[in-house]
Amino acid sequence: MANAVTSALQKLLPSKLPPSLSSRPGNLYQVLSRYTQDGVGQRVHQTRWGMKGIEGCYWEVTRTKLKLEGQHGKAWGKLVWKGKPVSKREELIPGGLKYGWQQGVSQAQKVHS
Repeated sequence: MANAVTSALQKLLPSKLPPSLSSRPGNLYQVLSRYTQDGVGQRVHQTRWGMKGIEGCYWEVTRTKLKLEGQHGKAWGKLVWKGKPVSKREELIPGGLKYGWQQGVSQAQKVHS
């Protein structure tokens, strides 16, 4: 009986979560759409920064306009680079679709030899 219920549920539920519900890195707008207020107030960074050994860098999101269920849009924020504020005023965050993004502050990743 349990197998029948499990089988029925698997047919009803999607096999893959939509990008907006995933916890994995994605484009900037996918990451921001996972949070309330479309990510305003969140700290986000490009995943490539960690691969380059860049630590303590992030954008603090101040405003967003998301489209297509969080697949596209625009986001503004203030850049903090290596712990020091760079932006005096909010500015458009570049590379929203071009790079992978993740919530939080960048941390250097160890390279496996």
